Amino acid sequence: MTLRLSLFSAFIFMLSSAAGDEQPNFILFITDDVSWDDLGCYGNDFVKTPHLDALAERGVRFDQAYLTISSCSPSRCSLITSRYPHNTGAPELHTDLPKDQFCFPEALREAGYYSVLSGKNHMGKVERAFDVISKGKGASKADDWVKLLKDRPRDRPFFAWFASADAHRDWQVDDRSPVYSPEEIEVPPYLFDGPETREDLAQYYHEVSRTDTILGDLVEELRRQGIEENTYILYMADNGRPFPRAKARLYDSGIKTPLLFACPGKIDPGVSASIVSTIDIGPTLLELAGLEPDPMMQGVSFAPVLKNPTAATREVAFAEQNWHVFAAHARMVRSGDFLYIRNNRPELQALSMESDPTFPAGAELWEQEAAGKLSPHQRDIFRKPRPAEELYQISEDPHQLANLAGQGAFAEVIAQKRRLLDEWTKETGDTIPESPTPDRQTIEGVRDPKFAVGELPGAASGAAQILERGPVMID
Repeated sequence: MTLRLSLFSAFIFMLSSAAGDEQPNFILFITDDVSWDDLGCYGNDFVKTPHLDALAERGVRFDQAYLTISSCSPSRCSLITSRYPHNTGAPELHTDLPKDQFCFPEALREAGYYSVLSGKNHMGKVERAFDVISKGKGASKADDWVKLLKDRPRDRPFFAWFASADAHRDWQVDDRSPVYSPEEIEVPPYLFDGPETREDLAQYYHEVSRTDTILGDLVEELRRQGIEENTYILYMADNGRPFPRAKARLYDSGIKTPLLFACPGKIDPGVSASIVSTIDIGPTLLELAGLEPDPMMQGVSFAPVLKNPTAATREVAFAEQNWHVFAAHARMVRSGDFLYIRNNRPELQALSMESDPTFPAGAELWEQEAAGKLSPHQRDIFRKPRPAEELYQISEDPHQLANLAGQGAFAEVIAQKRRLLDEWTKETGDTIPESPTPDRQTIEGVRDPKFAVGELPGAASGAAQILERGPVMID
């Protein structure tokens, strides 16, 4: 693969190296199944995340950061390519990233960076982007991270893609991180407040806090080596918490990610209200490294926000819901104070693995549904058909429970979101497959022995080679 640097950027890179200027290091810490509001720095009152809270204090906390999809592997493929899922050629769960797709760590590696991936990969064959790929060690897949930092070559800047297995099911408890009592847990209004759900959430929060413990270890090593002030740390998640109406869904509980970005002396601390998308991370890191973005990247750099948290580099974000064990095709637009969802297959029940009765929180929902004891908000996963359109006002409805679509007072708002989504769909080549991937299993967990992947979103339009990004700012 050819070097993806402009001649000017390559010259500037070599000139700075010759002058003895240090290139910045990068640690991208991606967690597995963590929602944005499950950290203390985002207002969670009971979870203990002191290292993350401190990272937020000395860096920028992004309050409007959105994933492009709330599903493990397509989210990671979107992140590493800086492309929307249907543009990567890997828009569904367990789909490998095609080899002809651009990967931003490869651009760093070609520019002289020592590039490492350790932990959960879930993107397929991405060896071209990394000098070292480790499966990780321990329950969190993080036990070799400090050693990798110690053993790195000291004559090169480094990029580390550290991918934790926390907080993915099944739960595993250790003695280094806080253990929570089910009684102290706050249960979201869309889940049933019962003993199984509370215990399920308590164990989940132990793993959320374990990501905090891991961050503390990394920062301690950076300080030991004297490189904290030249190392950007980015903390984020691949999708929301593994519970009903969160992971794999397009509400904030599933599609909004915690995003913390810190580097003492190089970032002006603060809180950013600018909307950002995870496809913007690649262009941002390349800019911070003095490199040009690749034409295939659909994201935009938010580097200006790191120097001025009140700046805005994006006003609209888009996201997808594609097949994730169960069939799905929905699209989301987030701009202003509103979140809009278009359900392209409203006849489908909105399910994910964590919504089925083989998981504790899911089981309680199914049990209480059979008993007729659920509130309307708790019945979301049982709605069939679903509304073709959904509109929510975030400031008034943080859990997105009151659908405003169809109300005359919001006709202008919903018309704007429709136009934005139509423009994005056309420019990026999004499609609704005629022969989509079906459910892999029944709701009880029985797998279909004849299951086969169907037509992928974007395949009919050749979206994997489309360079257009759709709207970023609103005219």
